[in-house]
Amino acid sequence: MMSFGTYKLIPESFSPIPSQSAENAVGILVGNDFSVGLDAVGFVVGPGEDLPDSTGLPTDALARVGFTGTAGETCVLPQSSGPIIVVVGAGPREDQTASVLRDVAAAFARAARRQARLGIALGTCFELDPRVLGQTVAEGVLLARYRYVELKPSSTHVDLVSLDILVAPDLADEVRAGARTGEIMARATTLARDLANTPPSHLTAADLGGIAIELGRADGLQVDVFDKQNLIELGCGGLLGVNAGSREEPRMIKLVYTPPGDQPAPHLALVGKGIMYDSGGISLKPSDPMHFSMKMDMAGAAAVVGAMTALHALECPTAVTAFLMCTDNMPGGSAMKLGDVLNIRGGMTVEVKNTDAEGRLVMSDALVLASEESPDAIVDIATLTGAALMALGTHTAAVFGNNQALVDQAVRSSRATDESIWQLPLEHRYRQQLNSEVADISNMGGKYAGSTTAALFLNEFVGDTPWAHLDMAGTMQSDTDDSWLTQGATGFGTRLLIDLALNFTDPTR
Repeated sequence: MMSFGTYKLIPESFSPIPSQSAENAVGILVGNDFSVGLDAVGFVVGPGEDLPDSTGLPTDALARVGFTGTAGETCVLPQSSGPIIVVVGAGPREDQTASVLRDVAAAFARAARRQARLGIALGTCFELDPRVLGQTVAEGVLLARYRYVELKPSSTHVDLVSLDILVAPDLADEVRAGARTGEIMARATTLARDLANTPPSHLTAADLGGIAIELGRADGLQVDVFDKQNLIELGCGGLLGVNAGSREEPRMIKLVYTPPGDQPAPHLALVGKGIMYDSGGISLKPSDPMHFSMKMDMAGAAAVVGAMTALHALECPTAVTAFLMCTDNMPGGSAMKLGDVLNIRGGMTVEVKNTDAEGRLVMSDALVLASEESPDAIVDIATLTGAALMALGTHTAAVFGNNQALVDQAVRSSRATDESIWQLPLEHRYRQQLNSEVADISNMGGKYAGSTTAALFLNEFVGDTPWAHLDMAGTMQSDTDDSWLTQGATGFGTRLLIDLALNFTDPTR
């Protein structure tokens, strides 16, 4: 049992990653007939289409209840015996894309949220590549049914036990392969959600280091965890400076995935911001809903952890090295102060003008370390600036970069996974706002373009390496259940990073 002072005891049964336990595994079957004993079956129909005869319902049943077939529209039809029937709208045929199918699958899963064993038939809708179809259905259903209830014994949430996907026999093998990919992607995302949803006193930087080691053993990763003394020896002054006010030690976690085979492989480095709780430090945040959500300030690191656990299972052809920079940012008596100067790995000095601009400080060390690995590219992901939230809202993250070909790869992965990103300019005319009279650079710019000045700060530490930066501050959480997003941590970026690694090419070639 772990204890944290006298105010909190964590029960023996608690797990920061409950969705990874064997009992929560979902069995996915693909075939041309539903299994016996399903609790709910879904039928996907477009506007003006009828239910299949196998439902035993009259052909005018949908018209009688006012069902129109709009994408994501649902109609639940209880039966006197057997599974309930859930009709789900597919939308017009010309709009039946993979992203819409993911939403449709999620709508079905939510309509049948009290049922544990589900089946879904697409009929003649969504004539997509069979692998894409299987992957998208699995992702939509599994992600929509996620709920973090580890610390809520009174919860009435029903875990999903099984999912049948009904398809034509000649498509079954390809759909089955796609569904397996979707299951792996969804499992990685639920891991990221679990970590970000866990309260800060239940998940410290040291705890995350231990979890990473366990996950590495299971998922074919080499894991190295660096404690405070190691970080001192490495000269990681950014991470150590932010950690100075916390009684919890910092950790840097390095994860390495090596692809199978002996052939040379492209090399991608990932960096994740892991502020386990962000009080703002001496520049204390106001006690408002944003402060309350700062247990999720490690959502970037969580997304990287989740993504790394999927690479071995998907036989990713890219070598991937990840750095997670983990600490609290607390206003203790020893906390870093405004005006302090930190020495970053590699020798650059940074004047601290705002202790709540701490994410860029911890990431600067990691970007230097990543550059020293000589990768073909670096991609970082962080809940970095409120300016990204104000500019793009809660459904789209910002992307910056010093290499357009790499940014384009990230955008393609964004579209494939429906994790929306939008490129903002790395406008170097704002760089002078980061000038310091006492150090090489300061950690804060001016009043405007906060996301850009934060990106310009990070850009100082990557040298000539192609680099892209994802600012996910607005997308780290959802206030409501929305399609395949569940209230709480979203796991944003996990599937995007997996897709990027699977399809990565050297952006300089």
